[in-house]
Parts: sequence; structure tokens; C-alpha cells
Amino acid sequence: MKVDFSKRIAVAATVAVMIAGCAADGSGMSQTGRGAAIGTATGAAAGALIGSLGANAGRGALIGAVGGALIGSAVGHYMEQQHQDFQKALADEIANGMIRVQKLPNDELLVGMTGETAFEVDSDRIKPGFYSTMDKIAAIVNQYGKTELAVAGHTDSTGSAQHNQLLSERRAGSVENYLTGSGVYQERIASAGFGMNKPVASNSTEAGRRLNRRVDIIIVPITAT
Repeated sequence: MKVDFSKRIAVAATVAVMIAGCAADGSGMSQTGRGAAIGTATGAAAGALIGSLGANAGRGALIGAVGGALIGSAVGHYMEQQHQDFQKALADEIANGMIRVQKLPNDELLVGMTGETAFEVDSDRIKPGFYSTMDKIAAIVNQYGKTELAVAGHTDSTGSAQHNQLLSERRAGSVENYLTGSGVYQERIASAGFGMNKPVASNSTEAGRRLNRRVDIIIVPITAT
């Protein structure tokens, strides 16, 4: 389900700009810390987007389809258990720098993959060698069905803005399609591309560009409100 993220992140986007601005001007943060702050802000913004989907007419049907919404203290426990399962299942990928699993505000999770490991250069085709990793992600996503997923594609600044925007959209769509093909309920997922607009590192170095070429899956608990 392709979604126009830019029209629906309002307050979260403001928070993202504030954090990113603080990171960019130094403010006593290391380069790693700056990247983490920007990444967290981006994740929070995208997560807020998918939370805003609660206003749509199909919300009740979605809650019914997943067996009811999470309530109260059950939300934090549910998401923490999911976080631990991701860390266990993806331990090798995390250790090798292929995947990052990160807690975000509001009991949200981020599962991020680099474009370098998941895709061929300038391609939206997921590498066959990455299928096993995608299968692990899909298995946990299916196990924890009371969540929604925002799949966000990102690129570095190499090439034109239009090319990068379309590439990021196609890569996000490929991840969405893989997950739905693995049994994830379609109405739980929204995907979109941000092109080169949400870097987590400097595009002036190859190391930074590698970090910016990525697809992030932001996982948001389905709650009653």
C-alpha cells in the first residue's frame, strides 16, 4: 500500500528536524551519535505516519483482523518481546552489520537493512542471498500480528533527485511485496520512498553513502486509540 508520507507526519516531522539540526551542528555529539539521532528521528517520523493511518475507515476491520488492539501495559511487553526475538533471530546479521534493530520512542521498533547487503547496485531486486534474512523478519512480523509496518526506502545523494526518489520507492515496494508474499496481512503495511532526503550520515564519503542507502521497517503497535 503506497502512501504519501510527506503529507501525514506533521508534529513528528518537526521533531525530526529539531533533532537532526542539533546533530548537524555538533552539540557535543560524536559522528555515531549524530547518525543515531537522525536515524531515530526519521524512524519516529515514519512511525508516527503509520500510526496516523488509524484515522482511516478500515481501522476497525484491521483491529478485528489481527484479533484486537493492544491495551495499556501489554503494549510495552509485546513490543519488548518482539525486540528480543528480532535480536535473537538476526544475531548474525546484526553482528555482520547487515541489519540493525533499534528501539524507538512510543514502543516502536526499527529493523533496518543496508542497500548494499539487500540489493544489487542501482536495483530494486532483493538479492537471493538476502532471502533467508527476509524470511526471518517475515516470520517474526507474522508472529507479532498486532503491529503495523512503515517500510521506508532511502538512497545516497549520487545521481539525480528524481532517480533516487523512484529507486527508493521501488526498493520499499520490493520489501513490502516480499513481506506480503510471506503471509503478512497487506493492510498492516504501508511503503514509501524518501530518496536522498533523510540521510543518517554524510554523503561526502563512501562510508557515509553506504549508510544512507537503506530500507527501514518501522514497526508500530496497533492500539485502540
